[in-house]
Amino acid sequence: MPATTRLIGILLIVLGIVSYVVTGRTSITALIPAFFGAALVMLALVARNESARKHAMHAAVAVGLIGLLATLSRLVPALGVGNLGRPAVLSQLAMAILLGVYVVKGVMSFIEARRGRLNR
Repeated sequence: MPATTRLIGILLIVLGIVSYVVTGRTSITALIPAFFGAALVMLALVARNESARKHAMHAAVAVGLIGLLATLSRLVPALGVGNLGRPAVLSQLAMAILLGVYVVKGVMSFIEARRGRLNR
């Protein structure tokens, strides 16, 4: 899970930077994916320590879930009025997909780890 966290974090950082540049650097909010990505990368680095891994990965999935819910709260209304072509909406869609996949993988990983501990 730490490698997946790092990958998703890096993809979100790239998404944020590209969004910021494509939108003409007019709004710092285009960097929101990068901020979430930076948090995930930092938590992946913390997870390199075996004793901190469990807590870091739980925190990372919580950050991912918060980011997903926040993104969906902005994305759903924008899609409802047909703004799919706007760069901000495309960035939100990409962020929602990345974080949605990440949260699902994280929860599945937690379930597998739990089953592994119970079967020992």
